[in-house]
Amino acid sequence: MATDLVATDFQLGLDTFGDVTYDADQRLLPQAQVIRNVVAEAVLADQLGLDFIGVGEHHRDDFAVSAPEVVLAAIAGQTERIRLGSAVTVLSSDDPVRVFERFSTLDAVSGGRAEVILGRGSFTESFPLFGFPLDQYEQLFEEKLELFVELLKQQPVTWSGQTRAALTDQNVYPPTESGSLTTWVAVGGSPQSVIRAARHGLPLMLAIIGGAPMQFRQYVDLYHEALGHFGKPELPVGVHSPGYVAATDEQALEEAWPHYVAMQSRIGRERGWRPMTREQYERTAGPDGALFIGSPRTVAAKIVNVARGLGLSRFDLKYSLGTLPHEQLMNSVRLYATEVAPLVREKLAASEQDAAVSRR
Repeated sequence: MATDLVATDFQLGLDTFGDVTYDADQRLLPQAQVIRNVVAEAVLADQLGLDFIGVGEHHRDDFAVSAPEVVLAAIAGQTERIRLGSAVTVLSSDDPVRVFERFSTLDAVSGGRAEVILGRGSFTESFPLFGFPLDQYEQLFEEKLELFVELLKQQPVTWSGQTRAALTDQNVYPPTESGSLTTWVAVGGSPQSVIRAARHGLPLMLAIIGGAPMQFRQYVDLYHEALGHFGKPELPVGVHSPGYVAATDEQALEEAWPHYVAMQSRIGRERGWRPMTREQYERTAGPDGALFIGSPRTVAAKIVNVARGLGLSRFDLKYSLGTLPHEQLMNSVRLYATEVAPLVREKLAASEQDAAVSRR
């Protein structure tokens, strides 16, 4: 069974893909400006005391960020406390050695604040772009994750596989100053991926972007069972889910709807999804759905419910929603940090105190 979370250690973070947004005249911003806006959003998150900012990797026209580590380095130079990571790094179409080198360098320039979240990616455009065959989708991730875990030991590496050149007694530079690099594995709902994360002894980040979050309890339980089977210690579980915070539920739903449905329709046309209806949208944003859209109290209550139900250590709100403008994203970040986060921590702390009393 999932271990109980510790409220005092519970982290609240943000994720963005650098979605290309509208300006005040409903025109798409240049991608360069979107990237600068992402930096500004992260700086605000740091100033307001949030724990983490994650930047996703994509290689397409609706998401501006293709090199998260470079954006994160720019953020590092303007922040002091917030931890910095990817959301996710598509390891299958990258080289594990270069990924480690880039993030260990980010760790150096940020004073030890770097994290990496590794995944296979829900988009596949990076595979043909970098010359990797999609029929090796599973093998590429399995082998490259195996190598990355060896690199995390920060000792000479000897490794061989079928998807990249072998290494013999190879050192990789720079090493991290602390001797460690926080590394998560992102999973979208595959039991095999959950077991893989446990086998390698890496924390689990669940991407819950549809369905009912509580349905993911089976994966959390599987993860903890697998950790025990492989003789690994208990490790954190986090959740990444989309959302938007405004003053009231009605305002949040209305402001996010046109941008979110346009994004879903655009991606859905590529994947053969049916168009989303307003009824589906509101149901997904309801108490049992995967969209965390609403007033601070509504969003906080939903995070607390999911955190308790899944035994989480961290919740990351994917706050960018398609073309939703920068100014509204900044307001959402502000409300998330100043109103949602205190409510979540207060309610989790109260739950922890009640549990402590009941154990006496």
